Amino acid sequence: MKCTTTTIRNVLTRTTGYLKTVSSHSVQPYRGCSFGRSLCGVGCYVRHNAYVTQGRPWGEFLEIRENAAASYSANVRREAAWARRQGGRFGIFLSSSTEPFLPQEFRYGVTRGLLLAMLEEPPDVLILQTHSHRVVKYAELYTELLKKVELRVHLSIETDREEVPGLPPHASSVEQRLEAARALKSAGVPVVVTVSPLLPIAAPATFFERFAEVADAVVIDHFIEGDGTPDGRRTLRTGLPEAIAALDPEALELDYRERMAQVAQRYLPGRVGISIDGFAGRWREPGVAWRDA
Repeated sequence: MKCTTTTIRNVLTRTTGYLKTVSSHSVQPYRGCSFGRSLCGVGCYVRHNAYVTQGRPWGEFLEIRENAAASYSANVRREAAWARRQGGRFGIFLSSSTEPFLPQEFRYGVTRGLLLAMLEEPPDVLILQTHSHRVVKYAELYTELLKKVELRVHLSIETDREEVPGLPPHASSVEQRLEAARALKSAGVPVVVTVSPLLPIAAPATFFERFAEVADAVVIDHFIEGDGTPDGRRTLRTGLPEAIAALDPEALELDYRERMAQVAQRYLPGRVGISIDGFAGRWREPGVAWRDA
């Protein structure tokens, strides 16, 4: 892992494409990701983004945007005004192209600096997207932000299996992430578990029943329709489909997502989201036909 420091002119990126209905902006405290060689890195769509990787292997580089907080403060008023002129709210998705709570964060503090800047100049909505149990380390900041911002933490837990044959280890164990969700919810922080990308689940009823105890809602996101292409072609270039097929070939199809969503509705009725709708906080009502909603 090669770590370098850099600066950025405007850390607030106006969203397009997949994220456009979720938030007006995304924020990346880092470029690259030191989780790139863990399980979540295998199916990560960013590994196919040549603008980000610049020919470098995913998981082998990390650029620390040391002026990210200052960049936010310098640009926030203009970007907030732009978002509101579009007829929506000023919303931030942190992050779509990196992990905000990497181990390196607790040396460099880039994400923490951004959160402190947001306390001074808050967005309307803040979504913290993470694969890491380390998200709990800033719990005191979330409780302060909740006084000013509509905040929710999206914590990815792709499967109930601690090991998936053919894939590298999780960056954070399933149990660590479940306990992080429990701690945040106990502290009054809204928590959404994102099952993204959906991997084969050994005991679906138990899996989603546990989510009902530690989270406020769940999002289920298959790599088909979920990796930024309608047919999952980005993911099909990785080792993820082969590992899925070895455990449960049916999990390669969108019907598997629908079946898991129906199980989830038993335990979190009216609090289940599918793909981009779920990331945007749009939940399906119980009894609604999933594909026709």
